[in-house]
Amino acid sequence: MQKGQCLCGSVQYEFDETQIAMGLHCHCKDCQRVTGSGKATVIMFPRNAVKIEGDYKTYASLGIEGSHVNRGFCPICGSQMFTFVDELPGQMFIKAGGMEDTSWLSVDTTCWTSTARDWLPPDRNTVTFAGNPGK
Repeated sequence: MQKGQCLCGSVQYEFDETQIAMGLHCHCKDCQRVTGSGKATVIMFPRNAVKIEGDYKTYASLGIEGSHVNRGFCPICGSQMFTFVDELPGQMFIKAGGMEDTSWLSVDTTCWTSTARDWLPPDRNTVTFAGNPGK
């Protein structure tokens, strides 16, 4: 089992890394805004493969292509940790930066290359998509 937490430790989670569905770098404008960086590195899991302890809040927004995105964050320190997309029921994303150990992690996909910043170009060693994966 792998573990992670928010900055202050109020929200903690653990997951079985063998349940990973996808690891990806996302360069969409929303991920840039929520991370304050050029991309978010997120890992997709089945929701039932992740155990969350502590109370987190969510912020709902409409994604660039119209998906209903709910971002989970710690109400104390503000760390953004989870993403739930209504159109992907039973799945969730975890921000890789909050994980204690990422030595096992492999990122094989990069999405939203169309909005990548010049100072942080897409990883061309991965499968790339101009928008969402599969489109």
